[in-house]
Amino acid sequence: MVSPASLNGKLAIDVKDVGELRQAARQNSPEALKGAAKQFEALFMNMMLKSMREATPQDGMFSSDQTRMYTSMLDQQLSQTMASRGLGLADALFRQLSTKLADTAVPGEDGISSILPPSAPAVPMSMPTLQPAPGADSIKPNAAQPAHVRGFVERLASHAEEASRATGIPAKFMLGQAALESGWGRREITARDGTPSHNLFGIKAGAGWKGKVVEAVTTEYVNGQPQTKVEKFRAYDSYADAFKDYARLLSKNPRYENVIANAASAEGFAQGLQRAGYATDPHYAAKLTRIIKQTMSA
Repeated sequence: MVSPASLNGKLAIDVKDVGELRQAARQNSPEALKGAAKQFEALFMNMMLKSMREATPQDGMFSSDQTRMYTSMLDQQLSQTMASRGLGLADALFRQLSTKLADTAVPGEDGISSILPPSAPAVPMSMPTLQPAPGADSIKPNAAQPAHVRGFVERLASHAEEASRATGIPAKFMLGQAALESGWGRREITARDGTPSHNLFGIKAGAGWKGKVVEAVTTEYVNGQPQTKVEKFRAYDSYADAFKDYARLLSKNPRYENVIANAASAEGFAQGLQRAGYATDPHYAAKLTRIIKQTMSA
C-alpha cells in the first residue's frame, strides 16, 4: 500500500508513479486523498511554469536542447517544492474530492480516480448490512427529556426506524446524529426565502447530486482550525426523503463500510463516521456519542 508521505517525496510528473497515485486515491481515506491532491498541485504548478517558459523567447546565445532539458528538470523540482509548502490548490481539491466521495458508490466514478489514466475496471464492492434484533430499532420519547427533545423524537422517530430497517444501524444512533447536525431541528438548513430543506444530516450537494440544492453558511475545520464558508447542501421534499437518502449514503457508499460494520455501539458508530470523513470537526465523534448516550436513551 502506498502512503501519501511516499508520494509527496516523488516527482508528480514521473509517469511511472501515476499508478501509485491512482492506488493512493482509491484508498478513500483522508490521508490518501491529501497526498494525491498535493501531487496534482505539483502537476498544475509544473504546467504553469511550462506555459510561462513557452511564452518567453527561446532562442539565444546560451539556448540549446541541453539547456532546455535542464530548465525543464529544474521546473519539475521547483513545482514539487512549491507544492510541498502548499499554495492552497491541494486543500481546495481535497475538500472537493471529499464531497464527491460522499456522492458515489463506486470508486472512480468521481474524484481523483476519474481523471487518472485508465487501468483495470473498478469492481463494485458488496456492503455488509447488520440485522437489528426485533424491537431494537424502536424509539419512544422519554418524559424526562426537555420538551424540544421530545418533540424532535416524536416527529422523526418513525423515519429513523424505517432507515434502521434499511441499514441495520440503530434508529437512535441516526436520530442522535440528526439532532447533532440540526440542533434538534432548530438550526435546520433553509433556503433564502425560509423554505426548509429538510436536510437534517448536513449532507452536501456534490457533483453527483441531481436534486434540489440550498446554500448555507457552515463551519469547516482545516488543519484543526474552524473556518466559515458558504456551501451547497441537498434539499428534500420531506424528512422521510432525508432519512432515505441518508440511509442510501451509508449503506451504498464504500466509504462508510466500516460505519455499518461497527454500528453495534454508539462509540463505534460515531468514530466510524469521523474516520470516514463525514465531518471535519475533530470532536465530532465525542459530541455524537454524548448525544446518543445521554439524550437519546429511553
